[in-house]
Amino acid sequence: MATRQPGREQVPPAHAAIAGLERLSEAFAERRRQLAAEAGLTETQWRALEEVGGGGFLPSMFARQRSVSAAAVSRTLRQLGDRGLVASGIGAEDARQRVYRLTRKGREALDRLEAAREEAVQAVWATFPSRDLEAFGRLADEIAQRMEEYAAGR
Repeated sequence: MATRQPGREQVPPAHAAIAGLERLSEAFAERRRQLAAEAGLTETQWRALEEVGGGGFLPSMFARQRSVSAAAVSRTLRQLGDRGLVASGIGAEDARQRVYRLTRKGREALDRLEAAREEAVQAVWATFPSRDLEAFGRLADEIAQRMEEYAAGR
């Protein structure tokens, strides 16, 4: 059944759902930008900080995953290093490889970001019944899988 809005034509349910998802995606991206800015970081710097904090960070893989150049990743790492958030050293097993780690200051910044993100999760997402969130998660996974399969077949 189509959704009816006053003064508008009927919108097919799939299109209404897509519009809602686009709005959700934009709101999510805006909140992520806000969180990064509150920490004095760009989104790219925040993502790099998270990756470094996860251990086993490889700049070349990060660049490929984000579809950015190696030079852009190097610049981001240099910026984080200049701010005292990330340190690098020579790899113990392979002296040709740099090893990146969070500094104390970097860990504290990441902890603050994670706390702010969790606060938002509790304020927005955790207010919904678990069954609704579980159903939403299953539907989102199914839609993503179908979109990936569709795109792969093109």
